[in-house]
Amino acid sequence: MNSTGTTGTESTNEGAADSTPADNGTRLAAAGIRGIGDRPTATSRRCRRARIPDFIHTNGATPNPWWANAVIYRIDTATFADSNGDGIGDLEGIVRRLDYLADLGVDVVWPGPVFLSPQRDDGYDVADYRTIDPIFGTMKAMDKLIYEAHRRGIRVMMDLVANHTSDEHPWFQASRDRDGELADWYWWRPARPGHEPGTPGAEPNGWGSYCGGSAWQFDPRRGEYYLHQYSVHEPDLNWEHPAVRNAIATTMNWWLDRGVDGFCLDAVTQISKATDIRGRLPGEPGSDFLEGPRGKDGFSSPFPFCSDGPRLDGFLRELRRATVDGRDGCLLIGQGPGISPARSGIVTDPASDELDMLLLPGHLGIDLPAGRWRTVPCSVRSLRHELAARQAAVRSSGWTALFAGGPGQCRPVSGWGDDSDETMRVHSAKALAMLLQMHRGTPIIYQGDELGLADPKARRAEVGGCGCPGESEQAADSAESTGSADGVDAGDLAGTQHLAEPDGLVADMIDAAGRTRDPESVYSFTKQLITLRHISNVVAAGTWHLVDDDDPHVYAFTRRRGDLEILVAVNLSGDPQPLPASTRRLLPADGCNPDEIVLTNYTAEGSAVRLSTSLLDPWEALMVII
Repeated sequence: MNSTGTTGTESTNEGAADSTPADNGTRLAAAGIRGIGDRPTATSRRCRRARIPDFIHTNGATPNPWWANAVIYRIDTATFADSNGDGIGDLEGIVRRLDYLADLGVDVVWPGPVFLSPQRDDGYDVADYRTIDPIFGTMKAMDKLIYEAHRRGIRVMMDLVANHTSDEHPWFQASRDRDGELADWYWWRPARPGHEPGTPGAEPNGWGSYCGGSAWQFDPRRGEYYLHQYSVHEPDLNWEHPAVRNAIATTMNWWLDRGVDGFCLDAVTQISKATDIRGRLPGEPGSDFLEGPRGKDGFSSPFPFCSDGPRLDGFLRELRRATVDGRDGCLLIGQGPGISPARSGIVTDPASDELDMLLLPGHLGIDLPAGRWRTVPCSVRSLRHELAARQAAVRSSGWTALFAGGPGQCRPVSGWGDDSDETMRVHSAKALAMLLQMHRGTPIIYQGDELGLADPKARRAEVGGCGCPGESEQAADSAESTGSADGVDAGDLAGTQHLAEPDGLVADMIDAAGRTRDPESVYSFTKQLITLRHISNVVAAGTWHLVDDDDPHVYAFTRRRGDLEILVAVNLSGDPQPLPASTRRLLPADGCNPDEIVLTNYTAEGSAVRLSTSLLDPWEALMVII
């Protein structure tokens, strides 16, 4: 991009940076959206993101949170960047790529779990929350990452599993002593009356694990069963016990005091279990609640009783007040299987004092009806339905995260887009990036998606697992039978076995084929999207309105603030498609001027011509002032 000039200071006006016109995909736009220029240097990076003035509504809080116009970059630590040549990504590798991330424009770096772990579930089975696993480096390396990221104006968020630990965690080992101080830190239950402990049918109830088999494991040392919704090596913490809640809060404060800027709490919506007045789980002997129907595998699902449970709000409120409240700028995100979009609006409402954002996974499986990696063409109607529900839920208050995948998921361009050839890969990757990032919320870019990386063809033939043997039929059945708005399947509920990138670590591919230097690359397009979010209040905080709710190929919506309104129209197919009638009515009868095209993955001139004929080219995506 060959434009110049940024203000170098934070601004309360839309258009915090002035510049000359940029490449042919970006034009000077009127009414507060300016052309996209070169990025400021890393040393001045903290000045590039304009502050959203408090009179503009974001999530309902005052002052507006800094993350309302920020962008998060999610990293699978093991597959990102290797600094010591052992073939495994590590913390020092991330440090060495911070200049790249600063140039891209991200505001937060979010490494996957790096705590000490047996690595049976890619680090989500934590054995010590205060020790860095040697495969990723040392505590000194973590401190260096925090320091160097902050020096570049980038915040650091950590991945912390809230629902369970590894069975090798000292807490669990101590809990195996039924007379010890930690005896009630996990969900322990005796065998059913009249059954020999450890034999089939002696389990406390009929729940099955999302990873297959029973959700109860007999421990000979204690002589009782422990609950594990996930792997047998991942026992559920008993959040009903105040000491457990205090231990998690103390751990978080320890990291916050060390300089971490926030957390993503994994599986946090499953920390509260439904129990009767005596604390008995559904299906336990004497319980007031029945468990659900059993599937073909002989098990019922814990999902309806362990997701968005009755005390979730209270637990989250207590945790927030004990940790991030009073700490300026800290971010608290939750990974939320089993919670509806409507409920997410309540949980993320600042008045609730719980979480800042929730990651709802329901849209990730719309192209995987036959199982993980077995993709079918994306259903635009289904995707629109999922995303529109989230926008509606936070229209008045609360906030949402905008993401298209993560570790263990198909790449967007392979699952929803078209990677059959280079042209289609580039066009569809840009189209999907615009679609996701121009919604109202905070974008989360998963490593390599800014390059438009595709999955290898061989990966799509693999059956996804959850880091442990087998898959449970009842897990997939339960999400459907409970009417979960997320439509989570067994793979979504469980930790996934992360697959290494096909051509090496992601960082090794960053400069391949000059992606970062090519102004027409997916990388350059992503930078422009990030810049728009940083400098334009209509992109960051404008209202969102769906234009057409039924077109099978074109996804269109508007963003508006005051007198400024932008139309975003994306053709999610590999064929030319007519604009829906409702979209056409928003455009001038005599067509659009190329200078009114804010951004397009083709050319402004070409997009303007096609808009005059009410047509979009294959995978064409554009933003136009209306």
